[in-house]
Amino acid sequence: MEVMAKLLSESDTNNKRLEFPTESLRAFPMPAGQNSVHFVAFDMLDQPWRLKISVRKKGKYLKPWICGQWGLYVLQKKLRPGDRVALTMHVQENGVRNYRIIAERKHFGFWYSIDH
Repeated sequence: MEVMAKLLSESDTNNKRLEFPTESLRAFPMPAGQNSVHFVAFDMLDQPWRLKISVRKKGKYLKPWICGQWGLYVLQKKLRPGDRVALTMHVQENGVRNYRIIAERKHFGFWYSIDH
């Protein structure tokens, strides 16, 4: 199941955090009273990335973002504004959630994986 797909902004690629759609939070059960949750997402090369989703503690809107190794992921994949990142989730029969992160770049009108 696709959790989110996003075209990266300048802020997403430069600030070591990815602004995350609020409606995608349903894929990350957050313990009561907590404002963050850690998870591991594997890229297309099966490299694990330790990420964290955080939300505001105060305010009308949650305004979630992903951090953790996001900045390192951006550097390794050489991501730039306009690239696309998708996050998917698969729930196993035992309830364990597996996440995958996919980075793509548009070239001649087509999206291509930029894992390297």
